[in-house]
Amino acid sequence: MFTLKSTLFVLLCGVLAYVAVAFLPQLTAPGPTPPPVIARQTQTAPAAPAPTPSAVPAVDVPTATVPAGPAASPPQRLVYPAADIDVVIHPLEPSGADQASQTIVPPPTMDGYWLTPYGVPGAGSLNTTYVAGHSWVDRDAPFNRLSSRAAAGDPFTVTTATGELAYVVDSVTTYEKEGLKDSPIWQGSPNRLVLISCYTGDFWGTNVVVVASPAVVVPAR
Repeated sequence: MFTLKSTLFVLLCGVLAYVAVAFLPQLTAPGPTPPPVIARQTQTAPAAPAPTPSAVPAVDVPTATVPAGPAASPPQRLVYPAADIDVVIHPLEPSGADQASQTIVPPPTMDGYWLTPYGVPGAGSLNTTYVAGHSWVDRDAPFNRLSSRAAAGDPFTVTTATGELAYVVDSVTTYEKEGLKDSPIWQGSPNRLVLISCYTGDFWGTNVVVVASPAVVVPAR
């Protein structure tokens, strides 16, 4: 296995694989000039004593936490209800040729493929976990639906040999394939999981990327 540190890839639509978001500055017009304050000499009554605030009982507020979950282990299955995705995940180690050309080319199936040089999901994760899958031009493949149904806030699960992990989608973004290798998704982030496929609105030129974090749990009060 070779180590891909910051080597970034372009996912190809074969039979595969973010919307760049531009932030415009929000300008605020200056408000009206306040009227001048005119001081006058006046006689004032003695100030009344300030009221003593009543004691307010402390209230315990539940703190949202990320459960430790099962130990880190290679992903085996992805279930994403909102996108109607339920697929097996296989390990994929990019070949030397793919590494040299900075491409991701999973086998021509409808399953998902975990990029082995990167992170592993679960407790003790040290890097981002990446799962890629083909979108198909002439078929209703599972990963096609990332383009049309995936949305921030969606829950999904990943099953490993040590248990099931719950995630919530943080963002759904498209990137031009030529720019994918330079996108921020390749910044290592423990416990983060990224799904990558071709964008069905532009199979050959654009990728869709779903970024997710572990689901948090709020204890009952």
